[in-house]
Amino acid sequence: MDIIPASHKILDQLTYLLENLTNDEYSKSLLILHDNSIGQHVRHSLEFYTCLMNGRPHGLVNYDERERDVFLESNTLEALTIVANLKGALNEIKRNQPLKLLQQGYAVDSNEKNEVESNLYRELIYNIEHAVHHMALMKIGLRELKPDLELPNDFGVASSTIKFRQSQQANA
Repeated sequence: MDIIPASHKILDQLTYLLENLTNDEYSKSLLILHDNSIGQHVRHSLEFYTCLMNGRPHGLVNYDERERDVFLESNTLEALTIVANLKGALNEIKRNQPLKLLQQGYAVDSNEKNEVESNLYRELIYNIEHAVHHMALMKIGLRELKPDLELPNDFGVASSTIKFRQSQQANA
């Protein structure tokens, strides 16, 4: 199963990014990101992984009730610590397991919660795709913030897109 290595790759790419930004750059509000920062996108992505890893032993995940640690979006060293912890937690996964996903209902005027059957591998896939999406947004912000920073070619690009591009090049 290549889900764990794919998660490690995402976290490695975030590590590279974090190691190449100052705290000021990391936490700077960017107009092109609707006044959000790179740090806010990193925090958001890492907290989803953290929710999953913390919920795994209990068989229950609730992304809606995550901590939202604002210090994480302003301090690259804190983010690097979380990345290292997540990599360690990923290394402990030996098999898939059933999970229940708790989610707040979509009606803004209701406190209804939905409970959906899921499993660890499905949620890891979700976290990969979710992180890639936010990394694509980060890449847009980085073009404005730090245009000389060279990111890996596949930073913020879905694996299906990479495979499609490779097939197009092979057929050309």
